[in-house]
Amino acid sequence: MTSAAIGDLMYEFFLMSIRLAGPPLLLSMLIGILIAIIQAATQIHEQTLTFVPKLLVIGLVLVFTGGNMLAALQDFTVRLFRLMQAG
Repeated sequence: MTSAAIGDLMYEFFLMSIRLAGPPLLLSMLIGILIAIIQAATQIHEQTLTFVPKLLVIGLVLVFTGGNMLAALQDFTVRLFRLMQAG
């Protein structure tokens, strides 16, 4: 493998990690901001009010998109092993 091929592979891995981690992180952040606004308005500062909804949202996102995430990781891993066998 050349250094250019390794660089392309690392770039592809970086994009995949953003694609896989992005939806749960973004939704968790949006839920956290929404709950922080509600807590500021009501002056209720309970830690579980932020933790439980984030956990539920991340769980739901993983349930609905976990299959696609797994398929993308499997395709990337197979392609990586084929590149290592070829070169």
